[in-house]
Formats: sequence, structure tokens, C-alpha cells
Amino acid sequence: MKISVLAFDLSDNSTGRAHLLAQLLAPRYAVSVVGPMFGATVWRPVRGAGIEYRAIPGRRHPRFVADVPALLRLIDGDVILASKPRPTSFGVGLVARARRHRPLIVDIDDWELGFFYRAGLGGRVGRFLNLANPNGLPWTWLMERLVARADAVTVSSRFLAARFGGTLIPRVRDTDAWDPARFDRAASRRALGLPDGKVVMFLGTPRRHKGVDDLVDAVASLMDEDVTLALVGVEPRTRVARQWGALPFVRLFPPIAFDDVPRYLVAADVVAVPQRATMETVGQVPAKLFDAMALARPIVSTTVSMIPEILDGCGLVVEPGDVKALGDGLARLLSDPEGARALGRRARERCVADYSFGAARARLFPLIDGLRR
Repeated sequence: MKISVLAFDLSDNSTGRAHLLAQLLAPRYAVSVVGPMFGATVWRPVRGAGIEYRAIPGRRHPRFVADVPALLRLIDGDVILASKPRPTSFGVGLVARARRHRPLIVDIDDWELGFFYRAGLGGRVGRFLNLANPNGLPWTWLMERLVARADAVTVSSRFLAARFGGTLIPRVRDTDAWDPARFDRAASRRALGLPDGKVVMFLGTPRRHKGVDDLVDAVASLMDEDVTLALVGVEPRTRVARQWGALPFVRLFPPIAFDDVPRYLVAADVVAVPQRATMETVGQVPAKLFDAMALARPIVSTTVSMIPEILDGCGLVVEPGDVKALGDGLARLLSDPEGARALGRRARERCVADYSFGAARARLFPLIDGLRR
């Protein structure tokens, strides 16, 4: 059996969820990831990761409508799995199902309308009138209302399950491949050129709702010359790169491939996931939370979405946007290395039990096999 995973923009970081789904499916099924590419290349972290990517150039309306037949020709799976309820993934999937009579699953790992609603009423009106964007607000709004037409729904958080129903498939990790015993922490530090001392690390695209500004302020408040903040995933020559790169306690690293994530994270004494409480994050669980858990890293995060449930007993959580509380949490773990390591070990145990590839496949495989009967 073959499965076509549809991504709404193969050049965007949203491809991460489509890539994860393909990794989960690959041991049992033939898999390819299909979609338009509105940027120049496939999103950097998934390149060369062993998954087949098949793309057409992404264009705005009305030209995208003319491109749909070419995209449909790439969708040759016996099952169609659309990543995110967006027009260029789920919308195209609905057309493919109607023409080829194959089951369609929609996977929802973010509340997509939240990304539009953060702009307030004035911003929403302007975005609603932007009809040329194939994934703009009016078309995404329509896709959310068509979710019930899918043959099955999978979601990544309890907020999304309450909104759309479906089977909960969190953002999981391959805990066998990402076993911390396989990686040399000291060698990773040397290879990355990190100084001696304590390292706090953030890994991911540094967007405002991810709370990186709060993290920079929190580490600055420690006033500890022995602490380095490593920000991994910052594009060079951007405004934030210039802003943060000028700070003496910050080290910047560009976006990296998924396969390189372990050798970065094992170098950290503490991993910070300082998610803010916004329209974007209400239904979101950061993927990097599970990266750190799989690698037994001590974590400080925030009380957003399912994070308190996930880190219950195996991580520290503070109120979002509270820089002092975030700094206190970092200081607590940095000053108690043994306690921090124990917290990291419990985080990995939780990840293996509940947020591993094995745990996700136990839910996903029966769902797919049931659709083909």
C-alpha cells in the first residue's frame, strides 16, 4: 500500500509535521510527500532525510487553480493524508479523493485560523480580502468547515481534539534513534565551539509566539558570565540575528537538519521552550519539547496548551510571558545538575512510553488499515 502525504508548502517549516507523518508510516507503507513549493527549495531541515519529496512550483490565484491537475498527478497513494486543513493540502486532497475514490485523512497539528486571528479585527478584514493567496484566510476558513468531509481526522493536542474530534497523534520522536547514550556530550560541545560552563539552548524557528525574546531577557537577568544561551535555528543576516548576535552571552546557529538535532541538544544543560499564550499557541504543542524529552534533557517550558500535562513530574513549567519566573526556573536547574539530570531521565521515560514512534504507530496504523478494508 502507498500513502501520499500532502503538505501545503514544501518550502515552509510546516513541512515538519508532514515529514514526521512520513517517518511514522515508512516502515509499513510506501510513502511520498507531495505539495506545492512557494519558496525556492524544500525546507532545509528535511532535505536528505530519506523521504521522497515531489513538488510543483507554488503560485498565487488564479494560476494555482491551473496548477492543480499537475499536483493531482503526483498524488498516487492508495490513501491520501493531508497535513493541515489548508487549501493546497486538504483542499487538493478533497479533489483527489473525489476523482480517485481513495480514503482521505486530514491531520491537524495547529489551529490554522489562530495564525490569522492574532492580527485583530482590522488585520482579519485585510487578510480576508486577500483572495489571491491560495492559503489565505478565506480559503483556510472554508477548509476548517470542511474537515468533517474527511474519512478520518488526526490531531496533535486536546484543544484540537475538542474542536475537530479525531484520533490524538501527538508530535512524537524516534526514541530508539534518539537515545542519549548514542551521543557524546563533550564531543558535541567541542564540535559546536561552545565555551566551557553552562548552556541553555533553544532550538527552532525564532518566532514571537515561541517566546525567544522572553528567554533572552531571562538569561540576561541571571547576570552569570558562566551561562551561554545557544539559539539554534536563526537565519543569518536577519534583524533578530543582528539583535541577539550582539549580546555577549548569546551564540547563534543557523537552521539545521532534523538528523543533526541530537548532537546539538545533547550539548545543553537546560533546554528552554518558552511558548507564549497567543492565538497561535492555544492548540499547539511545540515539537522541540519532544526532541528534548527523547534526549533526556532538563526542560523549562510554560503553561500553554498540553505542556503542563506532558511535563507533569518531568519538567519545569512557568507562566507564559513571566520573564522572572522563567529566569528562576533556569537558575534552579543550572544550580542543581543532579536534580536536573534526574528530571531529564524522567522526561525520556515519559517520551518512550507516550510520545515515541511506537506509541504513535499503535494508533495510526490501525486507523489507516481500517480505511482500506
